Amino acid sequence: MPVDRRPLAIFLMGPTASGKTALACALSERFPLGLISVDSALVYRGLDIGAAKPDPATLSRYPHALIDIRDPAEPYSAADFSVDAQVAMHRIADAGRVPLLVGGTGLYFRALQRGLSHLPDADAGVRAQLAQDAAAIGWDGMHRRLAECDPQAAARIKPGDAQRIQRALEVITLTGQPLSAQQQGGRGQPFPWRVLKLALVPQDRAPLHARIAQRFEDMLRHGLLDEVRALRRRGDLAPDLPALRAVGYRQAWEHLDGRYDAAELRDRGIFATRQLAKRQITWLRSELDARMLDPERGNLAAQARDAVGLFLGQSESCL
Repeated sequence: MPVDRRPLAIFLMGPTASGKTALACALSERFPLGLISVDSALVYRGLDIGAAKPDPATLSRYPHALIDIRDPAEPYSAADFSVDAQVAMHRIADAGRVPLLVGGTGLYFRALQRGLSHLPDADAGVRAQLAQDAAAIGWDGMHRRLAECDPQAAARIKPGDAQRIQRALEVITLTGQPLSAQQQGGRGQPFPWRVLKLALVPQDRAPLHARIAQRFEDMLRHGLLDEVRALRRRGDLAPDLPALRAVGYRQAWEHLDGRYDAAELRDRGIFATRQLAKRQITWLRSELDARMLDPERGNLAAQARDAVGLFLGQSESCL
């Protein structure tokens, strides 16, 4: 049987507030690891409190690549991440360590490991027409239109998800092909890293929901609204930018626009974060080659150490 000589990498995945960062830092104390953030909000400078960015002391002791690498006015895509992550992974491997990629942005993990299909860029004219159509028939009507053109995409996209409905219809308009068919494309060659996937998936979500609520309340106490006020004062940012569509920031921006009061901000922020966690857990359960660890049961740190130690030890014995 041929020996797999690909370099090693570890994916540490989990929903928001599941303890990924603390676990990654603990593992890097025990093993020769280099940390890479896999988070679509942490890439942006100035998104600190609402993104639950590790504090400066933590980042000083446990450096993470791909944090604070973009201005909020600059979009950052999964394709951008795939390129940047591979550069960071090779840099870590060249230094004699194993890259550990930690985060909850499933699209980034998927883009890195499986590649992305080549979808067309956004077209302002098509988007304007779709927005006009949506104003006439509503996004529920646009979702029904999508279901007629691409039933598979419509089954995945909720009727209220205007952004994804618009993008799916835009791709169909520009290419004449269903989005779902085009998303079957991707990486044509095997991923050049041998990966251990660890997924933090709680069976009982009640403790996770309690942490989500407490963390959002802490964010508000620690200055989330001041952080968003500072972003608004720049004058070059708008709530439709990818950075500001992040959970927490969108709700804070709308609150500062006067759309609802502080109590509703809290409720909306917590609800949106719980919905994000639900989507993340659903995606994680589709990662059939991942080792599932329940952060609410047993000694999570010990289980993760055992898995990483076995992965690294077995690999060394095969070389």
